[in-house]
Amino acid sequence: MARRLRLEAEGGIYHVINRGNYRMDIFEAAKTKAAFLKCVGEASVKSGWRVHAWCIMSNHYHLALETPQANLVDGMKWLQGTFATRFNRLRKASGHLFQGRYKSIYVDPDGLGSLCHYIHLNPVKAGLCKVQELPSWPWSSFLWLDDPAKRPGWYDPGAALEHAGGLADTPKGRKKYLEYLEWLSEDEPARKAQKFDQMSKGWVIGTVDFKKDLIEEQKETLQQGKRLAAQMQEAREEIWQQKLQEFLKRLGKSEPALVRERKSAPWKIAIAGALKIQTTVTNRWLGAALHMGNMYEVSRLVTAWLRAPDPALVKKLRITILR
Repeated sequence: MARRLRLEAEGGIYHVINRGNYRMDIFEAAKTKAAFLKCVGEASVKSGWRVHAWCIMSNHYHLALETPQANLVDGMKWLQGTFATRFNRLRKASGHLFQGRYKSIYVDPDGLGSLCHYIHLNPVKAGLCKVQELPSWPWSSFLWLDDPAKRPGWYDPGAALEHAGGLADTPKGRKKYLEYLEWLSEDEPARKAQKFDQMSKGWVIGTVDFKKDLIEEQKETLQQGKRLAAQMQEAREEIWQQKLQEFLKRLGKSEPALVRERKSAPWKIAIAGALKIQTTVTNRWLGAALHMGNMYEVSRLVTAWLRAPDPALVKKLRITILR
């Protein structure tokens, strides 16, 4: 059977789920959960994603994410591939980590708030904690919703608070949200009304009209075929080029210097590292655009630099190295 086409759209909203291969508890250890969350953060920064809710269980994860650019596939490929590589390297293991392709369910924007509630209540449903314990349970985004000081820039609690009754992002509003979740966890008709039983099923969460409109949009996309794919690639490369120009300016360098100076010039490697942090740029593109040689050499140089970056260049480039 042919694989179903991934729906990608600017401003698309998705419920993304995947499990460990053979349902094994790949997230059993706290360090592993933290490592996966770090990868989610890196992928979000690279891809420009806005994450509205997340939850990491022992053998699976849930993400409610929005893609301002149509780049779900690129971002998820990096996220799962990078985490699997790091996981296997630390354990000196090999083979598939996840059970297969991640599941991405396209979400009607009107249903995003309900999806956030569903994800926040996932550990409660599994008996891992009580609703009142969510503010201290470390493996869901409720922890960040409840404490703004812990939020990274790529996380946005707005949809959850708004759907729960137009709540403000204040201590009072956040307290009311916890009370709302407690009520929702005890009210089965309310959960049914919000379609909790459909949150992890099918291919789309939304009304009949939303599904019909989406199908028509996808028919048009399929008809455009290779031309649309080429346009999307062109758009991605334009973003990479704009970022390259920005970093060259910050270092006081010019494009002729990319050709003139040696392939392994420290400032070139630093720019390549910065681009890897902030975009989904490929090693092949970096090798050609920065005149750094083949993609394997680029990978080797950038990986080494990211492990021990030059503080002066990091400061000039105005980037943050995620640890």
